[in-house]
Formats: sequence, structure tokens, C-alpha cells
Amino acid sequence: MSAGHSHAGHGHAHPAPENFDRRFALAVALNLGFVAAEFWFGFLSNSLALIADAGHNLSDVAGLLIAWFAAWLSRRKPTARRTYGYRRASILAALANAALLIAAVVWIVAESIGRFNDPRPVASTIVIAVAAIGVVINTATALLFLRGRERDINVQGAFLHMAADAAVSLGVVLSGIVIALTGRLWLDPAISIVIAIVILWSTWRLARDAVNLSLDMVPPHVDRGEVERYLLALPGVASLHDLHIWPMSTTETALTVHLVRPGSGLDDAFLETAREGLEHRFGIVHPTFQIEAGEGGKPCRFATPGAF
Repeated sequence: MSAGHSHAGHGHAHPAPENFDRRFALAVALNLGFVAAEFWFGFLSNSLALIADAGHNLSDVAGLLIAWFAAWLSRRKPTARRTYGYRRASILAALANAALLIAAVVWIVAESIGRFNDPRPVASTIVIAVAAIGVVINTATALLFLRGRERDINVQGAFLHMAADAAVSLGVVLSGIVIALTGRLWLDPAISIVIAIVILWSTWRLARDAVNLSLDMVPPHVDRGEVERYLLALPGVASLHDLHIWPMSTTETALTVHLVRPGSGLDDAFLETAREGLEHRFGIVHPTFQIEAGEGGKPCRFATPGAF
């Protein structure tokens, strides 16, 4: 039995995660300023919908900071103790973001139920003006993360949060207009509950994917069956076992596998072909292969399904 890594004799650098530092900095600055204004005018206008939206936006600022810090950490080089570097910080950041948003939902719903029992007058003009500014700021922030969201759930989370915020702010504008025209104060806590539903809906996929990635599940963009078929079709491969595919971060995927190649030794050209195919077809940038002759002798103990 012989072991081979895809780097054997063909050193190469893994693609560095895309740098979103400037976009994160601009997004944090825009939203932090807006949150301060929204809280202030929410208290002045006695609007729970405006305060709820400000609380949500504040959680998004915290989420942006967490995602930004994790993106910075993921670019740090590996060390002797942390041999994969800090790549996994991006997955932990996605989990933290999901937790923050769920906490915001609980708070908004609790406050809304209380306001239903104790309706208060709302200064609709202020609500409409501030929320309209929010539509512009949140849309602009979402556009900062439009490119790159399909490759990184942290960036996708930022985009979804900001896009949802733009829709929520638009809802606050509409509720303010209706309250001004009808005087129905119950619309303020009602729109707050709608805000909570929108937040929960936009958070669900992020939370699900973050949990799956933290549990080392096969990333959603990788079809394990297709990977297995590709490896079995490589020259000389009779069978394979102990195939593992897992996320190193929100943007990088690793793979280990035992390949049975009767009559074949360590072959650098074969390893490089396999590596290139996995990267180009599946986005797997860190594969490791163990090559086994599979001829006589004691079989590999990992060849039995479920063996570890």
C-alpha cells in the first residue's frame, strides 16, 4: 500500500479567499450610522416598527463585523499547531450570524405582542422618512455583496440580510403611510411581526448551511456521487473506499480517499490529473489520495463501509 497526496512533485498554491475588506468596512460604516439615526427617530416617533428595524440592523452590523473578522482570520497562514490555519473561523462566523438573527426575531416578537396590548401613537411622517432612507442604504449595502455571494455563505449571508432589510424598510414605509391615512395603530406591531417573519425566513437557509458545514457534511455545491464516479473513471482505478469530502472553510473543500489501482505504484502524473479534475469540476482544492495495490495480503481495514 502506498500513499500519495495531490501535491506530490507538483507544488502549487491554493487559491486565496477573495478579499472583501473594503466592502465590509463601507457596509459597517453605512449601517452603523443608519442604526443610530433609526433608534433615535424611533424613540422620537414612538414607533416600535422603526425601533425593531433598528435592532435588526444593529444585529446585522454585529454580523458584518463577525463575518469580516472571520474573513481576515481565514487569510492567515497555517501554523505548527493550526495546520489548516484559521479557515474554519468563517464557518463559526456564519453560525454566530444565524444565532444573532434568531435572537433578534425573539425580541421583536415579544415586543410586538406587548404593543398589541398597549398601542401607542406613532409619528408617521418621521417613520416614513427614516425608513425610506433605510431602503436606499440597505439596497446599496446589499449590492456591495452581490458579487461573490454564490461562493461564500458569509458573503451570501451579508447579501441576504441587507436585501431583507431593504424589503423590511419598504414595509415600514408602507405601514407608516397606512397609519397616517387610517389611524390604525395596531399596524405598527403587526408590521414588526412581519419583519420578524422576514428575518427568520432569510436566516433559515444560512443557519441550516452553517450547521451542516460545522458538522463536516459534504458542501451543497458538491455531488458526492459525481465525485465517486469521476474517481472510478480515472485510469487504472478498480475501486475506492474511505471517501470523505468536507468543508475546510465556507469557500474551500477538502477530500481524502483510498484508491485501489492494481499493479500501479505512486504516479505523480496520475495524482496531478486527479487533482486538476477535482478542482475544475467540483471546486475541491485540497485532495489527498492513498493508493493501494489491492493484490493479496491483508485488505485495508477502511474498505468496509462504516469503518473508521
